[in-house]
This record gives sequence, C-alpha cells and structure tokens, in this order.
Amino acid sequence: MLIEALLPAAGRRLLQIGTGETLLQAARLLDDGRDMLLACDGEGRLAGVVTKTDVVRQTGHCAGASCTAPLVEAMTREVVSARPEDLVQDVWKIVKSSGFKNIPVIDQNGRPMGVLNARDLLQALLQEVQDEENLLRDYVMNVGYR
Repeated sequence: MLIEALLPAAGRRLLQIGTGETLLQAARLLDDGRDMLLACDGEGRLAGVVTKTDVVRQTGHCAGASCTAPLVEAMTREVVSARPEDLVQDVWKIVKSSGFKNIPVIDQNGRPMGVLNARDLLQALLQEVQDEENLLRDYVMNVGYR
C-alpha cells in the first residue's frame, strides 16, 4: 500500500505557518489539539517543523508574557518526511526507528500535503494483513475458485 492512500486523513491534520511568524503565533495554532505545525518558506515549501515541545522549550527562554521570538529559533530544520509514492511499510520503519509520532507528507516540489500519524500507518498495515488473511482463508476453503 502506498502513502497516497492515506492522504485524506493526513490532509485533515495539515497545519502550516510561515517561517517569518513568531513563536506566540505558533503556540496559538497548536492550542487546538494539534501536535505539529509545518513551517513553510515564502514559496510554500517545507522548511521545518514545530511541535508543542519545541514551543514549550523556547518559551522557557522568553522574558515575561510577551514572547516574540521568531519561529525559526524553535523549529526543527532537519525534517524526515514521506512522499505519496512511498510504501506504508517503509514509512512505518522510519517512524518506529525514530520514535516519531507524526511525519509530514510532501510532494515532489517539497510542498506539504499532510501529516501522517503513527496510528494511521498502523491501521493501514493491520488492514493489509487482514485482507491477506481473508484471501488466504478463501483460497484454502476453495471459495470463489469454481
């Protein structure tokens, strides 16, 4: 199964912010239950990611309640991402080995298409196994082969 099949769910989690924004603006966007913001450059390409942990860590360095630090100070620039043509199994291996909860999906131009959650990947893998099990059971029972 390809990541492309999971894009509808990934697209619903897509939340972008410009790299020129402030940390306070990022914190406000993350307030609605989202875990990750995709920071994009002026051309819409993925430049980094900002998580709630990044925001909390950086606001610890702010003086007072008016933290106007630039977003780029808190974002992670080295981003591991997936592409629609990647296999779900391959992306799961990356997520599992890195310990990531979420992974961005980008197109061939580096523009974000969505954010996959580890749960999405596991559900797709489980469905694949169940489908294979059903096919094997039907084969053994000689169902549909007359």
